Amino acid sequence: MQLQFLGATDTVTGSKYLVREGGSTVMVDCGLFQGYKQLRLRNWEPLPVPPASIDAVILTHAHIDHSGYVPLLARNGYGGPVYCTPATLDLCRILLPDCGHLLEEEAEYLNRNRLTKHSPALPLYTRQDALHCLKQFKPIAQGRTWQAAAGLSAQMQPSGHMPGSSFVRLDNGQRSIVFSGDIGRPADLVLKPPVRIESADYLVVESTYGDRLHQQNDPLQKLAEVINRTAARGGVILIPAFAVGRAQALLYYIHQLVAKGMIGRMPVYLNSPMAASATQVYKHHLKDLRLTAAECDAMTRDVQVVVTPEESRVLNTRHGPMIIIAASGMATGGRVVHHLKAFAPDKRNTILFAGYQAGGTRGGKIVAGAATVRIHGEDVPVRAEVASLDSLSAHADAAEIIDWMRGFRSSPRQTFITHGEPSAADAMRQRIERDLKWNCKLPYYLQNVDLP
Repeated sequence: MQLQFLGATDTVTGSKYLVREGGSTVMVDCGLFQGYKQLRLRNWEPLPVPPASIDAVILTHAHIDHSGYVPLLARNGYGGPVYCTPATLDLCRILLPDCGHLLEEEAEYLNRNRLTKHSPALPLYTRQDALHCLKQFKPIAQGRTWQAAAGLSAQMQPSGHMPGSSFVRLDNGQRSIVFSGDIGRPADLVLKPPVRIESADYLVVESTYGDRLHQQNDPLQKLAEVINRTAARGGVILIPAFAVGRAQALLYYIHQLVAKGMIGRMPVYLNSPMAASATQVYKHHLKDLRLTAAECDAMTRDVQVVVTPEESRVLNTRHGPMIIIAASGMATGGRVVHHLKAFAPDKRNTILFAGYQAGGTRGGKIVAGAATVRIHGEDVPVRAEVASLDSLSAHADAAEIIDWMRGFRSSPRQTFITHGEPSAADAMRQRIERDLKWNCKLPYYLQNVDLP
């Protein structure tokens, strides 16, 4: 068995792994690189193997940094199955066409405003490419073992990061390898906790928060404090949020704060039709949630969903107090970018980040304290309060990852640490070696290793 790392090394994006066994090749995760330009350019580079030579793709979950390359893989010749859970398929039906649409919009904007050296700039792939690849998706229930390719059986187990998210195990009958994907949190208010994995010969584990611990304070209390002090000065609380995962959690948290009397009633806008659609998917996959159907209904009852671009533009002319939740979570694109342009210059407002901000993204720059941020060719001043509540993150922190790993009855022969910035991944390595005495490696981009 061989393992090759095609992404998520020295970065939190671009998750792609190739497992070779005999004449079979299986890709686990098929994500886009995001953030720094030198990473995004990798999306345009040919893979080290012809797509047609891959026998199967297995997705740990639906987020674009784990699934967003599938349309391009299919367009470039991959004709095999894309295995995932039913919830992941439902979410990919929303996320992938939207990603293709945004890529087309970006190319059109660059061409219209002559901001490109290409004639013309082309999208990485189109909405139609995304719709076409969805025909290759094959849903598999968690807990079921199936033959992914000749010589390789596969199984998925709940990882607690979002509906349908899974740990993926591949087994050739003699050796097994587990891919963590993104590990959820044991005490998340919305999602059920990740299951324990008891054994694997090899482990590929994420390290997004490998160098830190989430704040131990009550996330509802901290969120209430941010909302209340912004509302007191008549400001707008703008929350960039991933359309799948964070948007739904935030809606539930805000509903709870109003119900408990911890914040006053104010307009709440969900400016993401995709997030609204994803919320319906949540209601169809309650087995992954701690919430009942009634609680899912209640959290959206007083939320105003913004559908059209015109309605979105009108929001920019309004004043607070109000709450706007808009995609994308790292402010790399989507409607939140236009809201940043409108609300970031006003010190009465607050930009609240509730998830990880990768280096090179607008969100990463704002959290790091940038005085201005580049939007549509302009340097927009950031005078608004900037708040970051990592306790709202859907990623396990370093201690929670270690606690999950303690569920193994015996240590893997080798643990590969991926999906983290270099400092986070190395901190995770040191913590694992110190606390668990496991053998660890930090793989590099395109590295190919034998799994003896």
